[in-house]
This record gives sequence, structure tokens and C-alpha cells, in this order.
Amino acid sequence: MGQDTTTTELLTDREQVAQRLLEASARHTFDPDTELDWEAPLEEGRWFIPPNLVSLYGTPLWERMGEAQRIDLSRHEFASMASAGIWLEIILMQLLARHIYDLDPRTGHVQYALTEVADECRHSKMFARAVQKLDTPWYQPTGLHRFLARILKTACGTPAAFTATLLGEEILDRFQRQTFPDESVQPLVRGITRIHVVEEARHVRYAREELRRSMTTAPLRERQEARLLGGFTARVVASSFVHRDVYAQVGLDPEEARRQVAASAHRRETMRWGAERLTGHLEEIGVIEGRMARSQWRKAGLI
Repeated sequence: MGQDTTTTELLTDREQVAQRLLEASARHTFDPDTELDWEAPLEEGRWFIPPNLVSLYGTPLWERMGEAQRIDLSRHEFASMASAGIWLEIILMQLLARHIYDLDPRTGHVQYALTEVADECRHSKMFARAVQKLDTPWYQPTGLHRFLARILKTACGTPAAFTATLLGEEILDRFQRQTFPDESVQPLVRGITRIHVVEEARHVRYAREELRRSMTTAPLRERQEARLLGGFTARVVASSFVHRDVYAQVGLDPEEARRQVAASAHRRETMRWGAERLTGHLEEIGVIEGRMARSQWRKAGLI
């Protein structure tokens, strides 16, 4: 009886959260095709991400680079993050579709998931247009990362799926919250990140609440799976934001650049800062738990 009462309370809470998110979506949903001026030229001398978020910031190599080369690196790193964002959001859409496949479509929980899929479609197209506008390569995930993601999105249970979802959303969201208010950044990039931050806040709330519930109600096997796979997924996601090819695109030695990034105390602290809200939540609800799980998160550079 106690377990049934707890489950009922969690389902009621799930519907209350979904209704609030549906109402917020009705008030604050944006169409990037009309909200942003895609025809305006990029502005000379403006950054594409704040300089302190560029991977090489503060390294000896950074000190030898001129301002124009630094800004160009920020252009390619924004395009790399946008490319990774497209990949991660396509995975998220598949995870959401799996999550609601057997659920009652009359519920707010399912209807909000469908709303989020629609949001992610617009975001993916927005990021694709941004990469096209910035005239950079499409920085594709590696074959290994594609293979691992294919297994994850096909086989994982609910807790692991929402852990992966939050990894794809929360770190990028924190970087973007520093980007859109920064007047040294390109107006188009500021507009893109503002839209993404506003709408992703709802997605994060939905995923956090469902992960919290599932870590209470899911079978032990699925909770253990989330702990094990979460750390490995963190390593994949953390390494995906800055593609190794961005350095060659701006005339740098990729191997030397990667060595300096790996040795950079500033970069390590930036990545931990980007993940700290997420990792705090995951520790609180028992996803980051146990020596093996914590080891993988440390290797990812996120704790």
C-alpha cells in the first residue's frame, strides 16, 4: 500500500510539472526562422563565444595567437558546439519517443514530450543554419561516438536515458547563459543562444524531474545502469563539444593544441563549472554513486 501511494504521488507530481511546462511553452516559444536576422552580415571583430570559454584560453599557445586568430577559433568552436548540439538533440528526440511510446497520449506528460520534440526540431535546424552562416565545416561525431550513441538510445532504461539527456543539455546551457548577454559576441549568436536558453530551461526541468522520479521507482538494474553508463556518457559528451579539427582550421597544430588544452587548469575549471549544477543534482539523487561511477566522471573532467 505504501509503495502504491508513493507511485500515485509521483504520477500526480509528474502531471503537475507537465502542465506548468505546457503553459510556459505556450507563452515563450520562438521561431528562429523569423526571430533572427539571418541575412545580416557578421560583424567584424566580434566573438562567437566569450573568449574565456574558448578551449585554448590562457594557454601559452593562446598568448602567441593574434586577436583575429583567436576570434576565428571562437567561430569554429561555436560551429563545433552547434554541430554537437544537433547530434545530441537528434539522440534526445529518439529517447523521448521511446520514453512515451507506451504511455497515455492524453496525459500532460506525453503532450509535453511531444512539445519538446517540436522545440528540438527547431533548435537543430537553427544550429544547422548557424553552421551554414558561419561558413565552417560540419563537425561530425566520430564513428565510435556514433556507435556508442546508437547502443545507448536503443537499449538503455529510463534513468540512463534522462541522465544522457541532461548531459547533452545542461553543460551547453551554462555556456550559453554566459554568451547571450555578452555584447562582445556576434548579435546572431547572442540571439541563437537566448532562444536556446529560454526553451532549454523547460527541457531541463522535465528531464530532471523524470530522472528524480525514475531513480525512486525504476528497477534496481536500471538504476545501476544509469550509474554505470552515466560516467561513460559524460566522457563522450564532454569530448564532443570541441572537435579536434577546429585547430587545424585556424592554422594550429592539432596535437599541440590538444596537449595544451589537456594541461590547462583554466579549461578543467571551466568544464567543471559548466557541469557543477548537473553533477550536484546527480549526486543528490544517487546517479553519481560508487567508486566506478565517480572515476568515469573524473575522467570526463566534470567533477
